[in-house]
Amino acid sequence: MGTLKPQLENYRLTVAEILYHMPDHPNLLQSYVWQDLDLAPEFPVLRRFLTFWERELEGRLHSVRVANNRIISPGEMRFLDAEFRLH
Repeated sequence: MGTLKPQLENYRLTVAEILYHMPDHPNLLQSYVWQDLDLAPEFPVLRRFLTFWERELEGRLHSVRVANNRIISPGEMRFLDAEFRLH
C-alpha cells in the first residue's frame, strides 16, 4: 500500500514516546520513540506494537505518550504584508 492511500483514509502520523523499565536495572527508565501512520483515536497499529512489546520484550512498560497530526490538511490562508511589482 502506498503512502497516499492511508492518508486519504484518515490515517495520521502518530508518534509515541514509550517509557519502559530496563530489564537489568528495573529502577531505571529508558525512552523509546515509535512512529507510524495510524487511525486516531483507536490507534490499532500502536496497540498491536504494544501487545508485541509486552509479549516478546523483557522491558516492562511504564507509560506511553501519544501525539498525532493529519498529514494532508486544508491549506492555510495567509494575508500578504506587502506586494511588490516588477515592470
